[in-house]
Amino acid sequence: MKIPLYLSGERLNENKMKISKLDCGYDRKALIERTKKAPVWLHFGAGNIFRAFPCVLLQRLIEAGRADYGIIAVDAFDAETIHRVYEPCDNMSLSVTLNSDGTMTKTPVGSVVESIYLPENRERVSEIICSPSLSLVTFTITEKGYAIGDSAGALLPDIRRDLESKPDEAETFLGFLSACLYQRYLAGKKPLTLLSMDNCSGNGDRLSRAINTFAGSWTSLGFAEGGFVDYVSEKSADGVVCPISMIDKITPRPSERVAEALREDGYEDIDIIETEKHTFIAPFVNAEAPEYLVIEDKFSSTRPPLEEVGVKITDRKTVEAVERMKVSTCLNPLHTFLAIYGCLLGFERICDEMKDPVLSRLVKRLGYDEGLPVVTDPGIISPRDFIDEVINERLPNIFMPDTPQRIATDTSQKLSVRFGETIKSYMERGLDMTGLCCIPLVAAGWCRYLMGVDDKGNSFERSSDPLLEECTAHISDIKLGGKYSADEIHAALFPIFSNKTIFSVDLYSSPVGEASERYFTEMISSAGAVRRVLEEV
Repeated sequence: MKIPLYLSGERLNENKMKISKLDCGYDRKALIERTKKAPVWLHFGAGNIFRAFPCVLLQRLIEAGRADYGIIAVDAFDAETIHRVYEPCDNMSLSVTLNSDGTMTKTPVGSVVESIYLPENRERVSEIICSPSLSLVTFTITEKGYAIGDSAGALLPDIRRDLESKPDEAETFLGFLSACLYQRYLAGKKPLTLLSMDNCSGNGDRLSRAINTFAGSWTSLGFAEGGFVDYVSEKSADGVVCPISMIDKITPRPSERVAEALREDGYEDIDIIETEKHTFIAPFVNAEAPEYLVIEDKFSSTRPPLEEVGVKITDRKTVEAVERMKVSTCLNPLHTFLAIYGCLLGFERICDEMKDPVLSRLVKRLGYDEGLPVVTDPGIISPRDFIDEVINERLPNIFMPDTPQRIATDTSQKLSVRFGETIKSYMERGLDMTGLCCIPLVAAGWCRYLMGVDDKGNSFERSSDPLLEECTAHISDIKLGGKYSADEIHAALFPIFSNKTIFSVDLYSSPVGEASERYFTEMISSAGAVRRVLEEV
């Protein structure tokens, strides 16, 4: 049955409309001209979260007369994002907010004034970064976009090659970015703020480490002047700085139900596209209404007045506390739990999982009983109020087409912060951990997920993950319904559960490791065992 979605405000006329022709309420042509001549804000990662959140924030500032420039968007991953969506729509988009009451709020967004696919126009991107007017570069490139090493700490081959080559020969994204910063250094050492808006702990620190690794290598090899290291290492207030941030706004892939509702309202160019690289994108972006962005007050140059549109600009300690609250306790762990078991139990929507009484009870136990006891109260946001909103409004929102399969992407990169830090907090405070059940269920469930066989015994496609092949190899001999000794199970799981890169802690240093092994053993006993274990817990 189709779920109705309604417009808030006046209905649109019956004429066919194109996204590219929508009125933003300001002189967009003049905005484009000004920005291209003197760029101020450059963004890497032209995906859905960027269009649903940062773009809308700047749109509000432009409408209020508080900004007279737009964003230049760059994508380094998927050319089709630029050529099949951005360019045909003249870089316009339609932001669709899916409210929990069933209404749909639509906002034409014209704050993106230029879009570039990086491999095709490196010169233009380099020119923009060297522009004296540029003051802010933001990123939504996903957590793995900042990686320079593998799970063992060894440099990735492509990164190593760039580190040993001259800056103008860099081929990786991080190498290219660092080379552009070196050109900006040579062009006058103008200050610049690099702001990661990716959903990962210490995002700005990760970006800073990568850039400083390149600067250190190139200067030691004589490929760059020694002052470049100081320029990017935050030793100078007029150099490059990388503040940390916490971002939160659930932005699933474009929904066909939303597209259908938009067609009924007269839009004719809102088809959803799946690219060859399996990116799902459309001229519109759909997202939930709740949104949070907290940024460390560390800018080396002028910045947009983001605090006027709801962004919290605060000290580093508070940002870290908000990030820990969200990522380690109140939202992300719950999402990962639902992602893992949603895939194993055949769910296609997160909201449907919240209707399942067993999963709903376990998610509440994970958040309220196992997470809140060690949460850090950031002061500016109440942890209890935040998790209440997550449990009662955000996760059950039937109008949000978010999938466990999407959230299961890159799980190996998320477990350390989402669960490892909580385990460490229990250990540091000397709290009893024998009563924990949901956290061990996550570790066990993820290894069960890695088998690629659901609870009915049918194979399923696992979401992409940089450690998928490595971790799957450890359990490749474990089959559903097989009989294995405790030693065999331990031998298979030990390389995963003891890996501090994955969990941030050796699970066997606490009762979690043994409990996780026990749950895993029970869940591989037969088809239907996953559901049975969850019900017993």
